[in-house]
Amino acid sequence: MTSVYSGDRERAHVAIMENSMKAATGFQALGATVDSGVGLMLRNDFVYYEASKAAGHAGSYFVPINWHFKGDEVTYLMENSNSCILVIHADLLPQIDGALPDGVTVLAVPTPPEVAAAYGIPDSACEVPAGVLNWDDWLAELVTLETPATDAPGAMFYTSGTTGKPKGVKRVKLDPEVAAQAMQSLMAASMEAWGFNSMDIRIIVTGPMYHSAPNSYANGASNMAIYTVLQPKFDAEDFLRLVEKHQLTHAIMVPTMFVRLLALPEDTKNKYDLSSLQFVTHGAAPCSPEVKRQMIEWFGPVINEYYGGTEMGLVSAVNSEDALARPGTVGKALTGATIKIFDDDGVELGPNEIGDIYVGMEGMPDFTYHGHDEKRAEIGHQGLVCIGDVGLLDDDGFLFLKDRKIEMVISGGVNIYPAEIEASLVTMPGIVDCAVFGIPDAEFGESLCAHIELEAGADIGADDVKAFMGAAVAGYKVPRTVEFTDALPREDTGKIWKKKLRAPYWEGMDRQI
Repeated sequence: MTSVYSGDRERAHVAIMENSMKAATGFQALGATVDSGVGLMLRNDFVYYEASKAAGHAGSYFVPINWHFKGDEVTYLMENSNSCILVIHADLLPQIDGALPDGVTVLAVPTPPEVAAAYGIPDSACEVPAGVLNWDDWLAELVTLETPATDAPGAMFYTSGTTGKPKGVKRVKLDPEVAAQAMQSLMAASMEAWGFNSMDIRIIVTGPMYHSAPNSYANGASNMAIYTVLQPKFDAEDFLRLVEKHQLTHAIMVPTMFVRLLALPEDTKNKYDLSSLQFVTHGAAPCSPEVKRQMIEWFGPVINEYYGGTEMGLVSAVNSEDALARPGTVGKALTGATIKIFDDDGVELGPNEIGDIYVGMEGMPDFTYHGHDEKRAEIGHQGLVCIGDVGLLDDDGFLFLKDRKIEMVISGGVNIYPAEIEASLVTMPGIVDCAVFGIPDAEFGESLCAHIELEAGADIGADDVKAFMGAAVAGYKVPRTVEFTDALPREDTGKIWKKKLRAPYWEGMDRQI
């Protein structure tokens, strides 16, 4: 019998499934249907598996919510997704105070000790307060759902481009027979990109499960009952310790984690036995070829990279050998995947010609943006989709990313949307207008930079801006770099000329993302 491990706790996959079937009964009683969602505002924990599976058994969809979110950010996702239930760790309750729509039932989960230790959360904040429904107590009173749904819509992950408001990616429901065939195709691609070539492997989930890649990785392993370790919060040395302790074979990471691992003292690097590692995959953000080279030199030829997105899933992958031979590539198309490059007129380009990257995956159910069908139509061409990446295919079919047309910033593997931040920033007294964009960052790949136009006589400093934004949005959305100007450069249309502001920061770089 295999289990999921977190800190000193262990929960068997069988127990997770049993709890999910009981929770499904409760979700249905609370109003969960095919047309409503179950919000999950949780750190990495056993309950993430249980609640997400329970939503599916109940015939509903689950909505992962970034646990950094506050007030209006949570309100928007809950309202837009039509979620009637929110499952949340107890210490996060203050962040949603007064923010939930009417009719939402809150199920609070006691914050586990290893999570509290990782984030420095006091014991008192980890307990479910009186008057709030306690997940553990609620679950204990439930019975197993007799007939689980067979056509549940799955997850609704939120993503965005330049509009500032996240869009829910909602999959089109398939007939059961077609869905089964699609699942086989997608599992094959996952095995190829993640190395899930047998059940006799041991994985670690290092990133937050509200992100689509770690979530899919974790749930894919759970569906195969694979030995799994959850890391509550990434810590470089703790990662090495866990690999040795559990003899881990597989991991999913982001380049920022590589940077932090490489920054460890040499004696720390050499302290742990990492010989069990077989397949370490990374994605979500560009990885410097030099960082990758150093990781391969240290870990061995077990470093792999995938490319994909919330909308289209996994589409390409590259192993260590090919990455060293072709620095910067994100690999070749996975089995069942199609990658094409088109120009602005929709004409397909040849090898080594830079254009918009359009991709598709056989078996991947089509999707719509929940409540924004027109946005889905805008990114489609010849049955493929483009999420704003620009690049080329070389003569051998290896994909290289060159830039992004959309303004989304990826910092440490986290998607950040400048328009959303700008909308908050311009509400600060003394600010006329602003532009937020990504600039190079050695650790995170990109970090946020804000250029601000002030009112005449306004006495505002960078620290004032950061304090204002820190109270308004999640911490990772607060610009690290703040610059002030008398007048922001504008195009003839009046639109701020971001490219001109951004260019000096990227001068001399071999990438633009």
